[in-house]
Amino acid sequence: MSFPGKIAVLGGGSWATALAKLLLNNCEYILWYMRRDDRIEDFRRLGHNPGYLTDVEFDVERIVFSSDINYVCSQADTLLLVMPSPYFKDHMAKITVDISHKNVVTAIKGIVPDDNELVTTYMATHFGVDLRNMVVIGGPCHAEEVALDRKSYLTIGSRDRFHAEQFARCIAGKALTTIISSDVDGIEYAAVLKNVYAIAAGIVHGMRSGDNFLAMLVSNAIREMERFVNTVAPCKRQICDSVYLGDLLVTSYSRFSRNHNFGSMIGRGYSVKAARMEMEQTAEGYFGTKCIHEINQQYGVNMPILQGVYNILYRGARVAPTFQTLSESFV
Repeated sequence: MSFPGKIAVLGGGSWATALAKLLLNNCEYILWYMRRDDRIEDFRRLGHNPGYLTDVEFDVERIVFSSDINYVCSQADTLLLVMPSPYFKDHMAKITVDISHKNVVTAIKGIVPDDNELVTTYMATHFGVDLRNMVVIGGPCHAEEVALDRKSYLTIGSRDRFHAEQFARCIAGKALTTIISSDVDGIEYAAVLKNVYAIAAGIVHGMRSGDNFLAMLVSNAIREMERFVNTVAPCKRQICDSVYLGDLLVTSYSRFSRNHNFGSMIGRGYSVKAARMEMEQTAEGYFGTKCIHEINQQYGVNMPILQGVYNILYRGARVAPTFQTLSESFV
C-alpha cells in the first residue's frame, strides 16, 4: 500500500481540527470521523468546527464526514488518531472492519487507560497493525497556534523514516517546521509526562509560588522525564531536544495548556472533582498521572514530582505540604 494514500481523521477536537486544516493544505480531500451527527451537520452548515477552533474556516466540499467509524476506516489508507486518550478505547471498540493493513498516525498525547499501553503498542497488539506502518506526532506546539498559522514545530516519529518523511510532507506549510525522529516510544511517553508536569506547574501558578520555584520545578521535571524514558524505552536521545524539553516548556507555561489550567485551579483551592467538572476540555494529564504511576511500579524510577501529583489527584493529599516536600528534593 502506498503511503499515505487517502487519509482519515478520527476525532473532532481542537487538535484534530488543526491537523485537518494542515492536511487540506496539501491533500485533495480527507475523510473525517466525528461521533455526533449534529456536530457534523453544524460543521457543514457553518463551514467550521462548531465546538473547537471556530475561527478556522474549511472548504467542507473537500471533507467526507461520517459518524460511522467503520465506513471511514474502510475507505481510508491512513488513519490519523486524534481523540483524547481516555476515550480512545471506546472509539476503537466500535471498529469491526480489518485495519491490520492500514497505516496509522497517532497524535494522541496519552497512554491507553487500564491497559497502560502506548497507542502504537495497543494498535499492534489489538488490531495487528505493523509497527513499521505507524507514525507518531510530537510537539512542541498547541493546536490553537497551529490553526492561527503561527510559527510552529512538530516532531514526526516512525520506525520507518520514509513514513515519517512522507507524512511530514502531508502537513507541510510555511509556518510549520517538522523534525524527523526514530524515537517512537520516547515521543509517546514524553507526551504523557509533559502533561503531568504541566499540572504540577499549574498548581505552582495557582498557589502563587512565583517564577523562581516554577523554574526549579520544570528543571527537575525534565530530569525526571529523562530518568523514566531512558529506563522504559532506552535508546540514544537528547532530552533537551524540542520534542522532550520544548514540549514540556510550552505545556507548562502556555495559557493554551488545559493541563496547566487544570493544575492552576487545584492550586487556587479547587477540589480535584470540582476542577475536572469546571474544565471544558479533557486534561489528559489527570489520566496520564495514574497510568505512569502504575507503570512505574514495575520499574521503580525515582519520580518525586509524578508521585506528588498522583498523591494530590488520587489520594487526596494536601497541596501545600506536598509541594513543600517537593521543594526540599529539588536540585
